[in-house]
Amino acid sequence: MRQIKQSKKLQNVRYDVRGPILTEAQRLEAEGHRILKLNIGNTAPFGFEAPQAILADMIHHLPHSTGYSDSRGIWSARTAVMNYYQSHGLREVGVEDVFIGNGVSELISMVLQAFVDDGNEILVPAPDYPLWTGAVTLSGGTPVHYVCDEADGWNPDLADIESKITENTHGLVIINPNNPTGAVYSEEVVKGLVDIARRHQLVIFADEIYEKILFEDATHHHVATHAGDDVLVLTFSGLSKAYRVCGYRAGWVMISGPKELATDFIEGLTLIANMRMCANVPAQHAIQTALGGYQSIEEFIGPGGRFYEQSKLADKLLNEIPGVSNVRPKGALYCFPRLDPDVYAIDDDEEFVLDLLRAKKILVTHGTGFNWFKPDHFRLVTLPDTEVLEEAIGRIADFLATRR
Repeated sequence: MRQIKQSKKLQNVRYDVRGPILTEAQRLEAEGHRILKLNIGNTAPFGFEAPQAILADMIHHLPHSTGYSDSRGIWSARTAVMNYYQSHGLREVGVEDVFIGNGVSELISMVLQAFVDDGNEILVPAPDYPLWTGAVTLSGGTPVHYVCDEADGWNPDLADIESKITENTHGLVIINPNNPTGAVYSEEVVKGLVDIARRHQLVIFADEIYEKILFEDATHHHVATHAGDDVLVLTFSGLSKAYRVCGYRAGWVMISGPKELATDFIEGLTLIANMRMCANVPAQHAIQTALGGYQSIEEFIGPGGRFYEQSKLADKLLNEIPGVSNVRPKGALYCFPRLDPDVYAIDDDEEFVLDLLRAKKILVTHGTGFNWFKPDHFRLVTLPDTEVLEEAIGRIADFLATRR
């Protein structure tokens, strides 16, 4: 029998957050080692529980959730999402503009499959949430990475974006608050990004899954509120992070702007939604309760709250390590520290994090796994409590001391 090989479509697709480094971690676990996994923003292993109101509502609706729903999502969930965006100034948003999916990750793939033709270029930030780059590639498009400037608080470099637009450029991805850097863009930056899309007739894909995880004086600005009626924006968000229910897979995409110019695309997205039947029905019932109920996230993001205190501590401890610098995150659940090349001569950052894993049993993700251009960064998840986080960064500091 002939060899069975993976599709050529996967040739340039990577998702290093769960790539060879995780495989090595699993091998070490099989040998009996305890691995502290700081490679993925999964809240459950670190003691974060789902809000009781969400659990109760899902349990209440479970007996009636055994059948398929509308492929776009149940009415109550889509209405709740509609009301949420209307309350943020997008009064023209209707129920028909909302699609529910199995998390933002599924919706990214669905939207790009419906939108991208072979050879289309999509502007993606560097560093990025790597699913965006992978999904653009898998859809037949070409991801073109624009620089987010570390010296400017990881804000997008608008001039760099302009310089990379060609006649084949069709879309602009904006991740705000940003994963992996924790940057939260100002109103001025958001307006600048929208202005570029307007002048070059680009569709904006706004990944806003961390919109409620903000620290101190950071303010989140929805891209769609600044796009008006002449820039098509697809806004992605969901319950995974702010409501601590990653495994429920409850997310949505909301379409705003000149929808009359996008009827063919929306028809294609509806076709793909129909083909996958529907999103997880029990979890859809959590959306109305989550968006309309008590916002427990407020307990976590202010002084004394776990997300806030852990992010603050991680930033402090990382910056105390010789040769390491970290831009203080304004939101999200990560730090993206830099290793000074004059102090740490790292040619292969994937091999670096594998060495760290084997030596200290700490699993982080290398910066090039987020499509950063140089092997001089890594991403650290800030979800462990302060005691565990202090021990983990202490182990990283000890390891780096051997590499200086």
